[in-house]
Amino acid sequence: MRRPCLNRLLCLALLALAAFAVLRAGEVHAQQKTKRLILKDGSYQSVVKYEVQGNRVHYLSAERYEWEDIPSSQVDWEATKKYEADLSSGKLATKREETPEEKEEREKEEANSIEIGPGLRLPGSGGVFLLDQYQGKAELAEIVQNGSEVNQGTNKNTVRPTLNPLASTKQSFELKGAHAQIQSHVPRPTLYVDIDEGPLNDVPVSDRFRIVRATTKSGVRIVGILKITATGKTSELNTVIPAKVEKLGTGEWVKITPMGDFAPGEYAVVEMLGTNEMNLYVWDFGVNPNAPANPNTLKPPEKAVTNN
Repeated sequence: MRRPCLNRLLCLALLALAAFAVLRAGEVHAQQKTKRLILKDGSYQSVVKYEVQGNRVHYLSAERYEWEDIPSSQVDWEATKKYEADLSSGKLATKREETPEEKEEREKEEANSIEIGPGLRLPGSGGVFLLDQYQGKAELAEIVQNGSEVNQGTNKNTVRPTLNPLASTKQSFELKGAHAQIQSHVPRPTLYVDIDEGPLNDVPVSDRFRIVRATTKSGVRIVGILKITATGKTSELNTVIPAKVEKLGTGEWVKITPMGDFAPGEYAVVEMLGTNEMNLYVWDFGVNPNAPANPNTLKPPEKAVTNN
């Protein structure tokens, strides 16, 4: 009675070993890079490896994973060697096919990447940028949104906390530090803004963005003060710099052009969320012709040096 049971166990063990061998072979096959034997008629055989044996080529088929043979005279050896060289160098690396959604997003960003100077383009992904001149060369310096405990990003996502007009009769909003990280080396910098509009922002573009001057006091920059009357009406107490605000082309960028030169000092781009409502997280910058270079700037590509 024990022998049939042992036989069944032995069969199961053999089947398990066979299944493991098949899986192992598949893993080895997946790890090996597929080559091609390109034939003189323009077709090819996908192979894992091959050996030239006299007037025949002995190869392991990548499709059937079996050893097969083909006359050596049918192989276009020059084309086969070239394919192997291109494969080794990475020229034939396959690219992942993008989805329709990815293609739509890519095309949208490409259309939104506007050239504002020779070789100098705004990124299609948006943000806030200051057009500067450093050592005689144009460049774009990115300004990140600033406020207490703000998560600084590099795209158009925006945080929008606001003041509560009933909290007190006078409220100020300040930025830590005496100076902004980004400093303009020219007295009249142009600014470019592409941020999300927010679910409740219906302010016209011409009124949505303002440039205000900050005052420095005790190591902080005061961007503005809201004064609240007994009836609940609010009024802003800050220095607004005259500027022209307009849509740029057919994309999503907004261009802010100051009407005059800035005095050296600290400034900020402010987003208005309503008639008397202001986003407390601003985009701060300064004007200082002697400031060091700004970090992570966008520059035109260097022109190739040609030898005459």
